[in-house]
Amino acid sequence: MSRLFRDVDGGSLCPRGSVVCIGAFDGLHLGHRALVHHAVARAQALGVPAVALSFEPLPREFFARETPPPRLTLPRDRIEGLLGLGVDLLGLLRFNAALSAMPAEDFVRRVLAGRLGAREVWIGPEFRFGHRRGGDLALLQAMGGELGFTAGEIAPVHAQGDRVSSTRIREALRAGDFSQAAALLGRPYSIGGRVVRGRQLGRTLGFPTANLRFPKAPALSGIYATWVHGVGPQPAPSVSSFGTRPTVDGVEPLLEAHLFDFAGDLYGRHLQVEFVAKLRDEEKFADLQSLTEQMHRDAAQARRILAEAAIPAQPGADSDSSNPSQESAHPRADLDSANPSQKPAHPCADSSIDNLAAARR
Repeated sequence: MSRLFRDVDGGSLCPRGSVVCIGAFDGLHLGHRALVHHAVARAQALGVPAVALSFEPLPREFFARETPPPRLTLPRDRIEGLLGLGVDLLGLLRFNAALSAMPAEDFVRRVLAGRLGAREVWIGPEFRFGHRRGGDLALLQAMGGELGFTAGEIAPVHAQGDRVSSTRIREALRAGDFSQAAALLGRPYSIGGRVVRGRQLGRTLGFPTANLRFPKAPALSGIYATWVHGVGPQPAPSVSSFGTRPTVDGVEPLLEAHLFDFAGDLYGRHLQVEFVAKLRDEEKFADLQSLTEQMHRDAAQARRILAEAAIPAQPGADSDSSNPSQESAHPRADLDSANPSQKPAHPCADSSIDNLAAARR
């Protein structure tokens, strides 16, 4: 059985029952991890699969298509991250007009009870679902009594004196505060993707780059000192530009990483770019010579910053070492440094969830 499913309707996926957690899981921050860890522990105690249930696109993106909220992670990283936390089955439901119009009661019956045979359902604080956000903990508990499952809400997770949230992380990234973002995420902020061919302008300017597409509204933009994971046994120091490249009239968000003192072919590899410090905002230069001169200054600054920084561990380990404060469960509750592919990159390789689902079958 595939570990990823995308449809609301279909046959039973968990005939022995399951423990389900539901959320957006954008960024997989410490609050998300607490929810998933709790569901996985409950599933192990009951001897049933642990299921994480989310949506793609995210509901807020669907309802604000012209001005979508910034995304912290792309679908592939969300999938790999959730499965890496011990989830047995992941539902990344297609959020479309039909699903947005589905009453919360129908969602509970068709998905939670019907497809997943839920025995327990867990959500984060103030989570809402269904048409016009009509579903909440009270509805889950009321319908659970009828359909044979219990429902609970985990308490908020706090770090640096306030509740951990994706909104706080986006604000930290916009401000270039990667230390705070890491404290909320439980790990350094990074973006993963498969290297695709660009216009190769950087090569002609003396700055060849590994290009990663980001087909969502990004949470940050500018020039950064970065580490690139997935090239070798140690992360590679680099300077990265993340934005639309206004000097050359770019439109699509693109992450371009220039690896220092590196020579090799990275096309097709899946890399992880870890952000260390913001150097400056993206800007439009009068000509390519002015741009090249600034790129040299950026590279020199990034080298100095990274020379003073500790070389980070390769990503992949589940890190919850920041020890955030978390209250007990709701009192009413009853209860990649992955091997890189050498194949040519598809232009939409990291935005195609269905391709990843097929690969897992």
